[in-house]
Amino acid sequence: MGLFDFFRDEFIEVIDWVEQDPNVVLWKFPDRDANIKYGAQLTVRESQVAIFVDEGQIADVLGPGQWELITENLPVLTTLRHWDKGFQSPFKCDVYFISTKTFTNLKWGTPNPVIMPDPQFKQVRVRAHGVYFVKVKDPVAFFKEFAGTHPVLRIQDIEDRLRGIVAPKFAEVLAESGISVMGLVANYSELGDKIRPFLQQDVDPFGLEITKFQITSTTLPKEVEAFYDKVTNMNMVGDDLERFTRFQQAQAIEKAADNPGGGAGEGIGIGVGLGMAKMMMEQSQPQKQAEPSSAMTRQEILDTLKQLGELVKEGIVTQEEFEAKKKELLSRL
Repeated sequence: MGLFDFFRDEFIEVIDWVEQDPNVVLWKFPDRDANIKYGAQLTVRESQVAIFVDEGQIADVLGPGQWELITENLPVLTTLRHWDKGFQSPFKCDVYFISTKTFTNLKWGTPNPVIMPDPQFKQVRVRAHGVYFVKVKDPVAFFKEFAGTHPVLRIQDIEDRLRGIVAPKFAEVLAESGISVMGLVANYSELGDKIRPFLQQDVDPFGLEITKFQITSTTLPKEVEAFYDKVTNMNMVGDDLERFTRFQQAQAIEKAADNPGGGAGEGIGIGVGLGMAKMMMEQSQPQKQAEPSSAMTRQEILDTLKQLGELVKEGIVTQEEFEAKKKELLSRL
């Protein structure tokens, strides 16, 4: 290396950041302990901010554009260094670039189930997962919170930091929303819109902005999902209790027919199965006149009451519905 090359390497004349890794949020310009030439050219691209740090203290912050590094464009650094207007010597200063673009699809989830109040189930443990979008809103606050001594900071580092904030806020909003377990899926967007402002309050000191918050899935306890399936089945056959009881009987018959070794498998599968088929065909045909309720025998009434009692125990039929039906059936005896 000649003497000319040595002096040329001692001074930095061009400073810019061409983003090679889309996940980088903060990047320190590699100065190799060289001085910045007075009048050097600084290029700050769109969705970037350049921060000058003098001996660990934030000096000037320059936004997108082509900048000439002279005293007029570095007023804070000029004051810190006590430069006079005629200053034109090279200087040493750290330059950091911060990306201000929006980073999408950051993952969040509840590491442990959160307790959700529900009018029907009282309390339900719910797990949830989703994504959120974030961007740097205040570069100075962000730099103070995250820069440290690392020359490179990636979005994954921020994601790890925020993970412990998201889940508690989800639990708070869920508890105050008044949304039932059955209506949870239908209100993903509404819940996301409510949670985002609460999260924003916590990330403001970090210089960040949550631009979008989404819930993508929730997981309920198995017993709640089983109950939901039963309610769905009941809605498929209608609200009439007697029809639902027959539906339950048909399900039991199908299970017994699928288990020939469990007893009277073939008898149930053929004999009773044909009887059920005949009953369903008769119900599907229009009747000229409904049979009077008094046609039920005493034993049929007692059996129906027992079946309704089982539905009350399973939580499918309320006590009030049971009492009303019980009164009607007993009046036929």
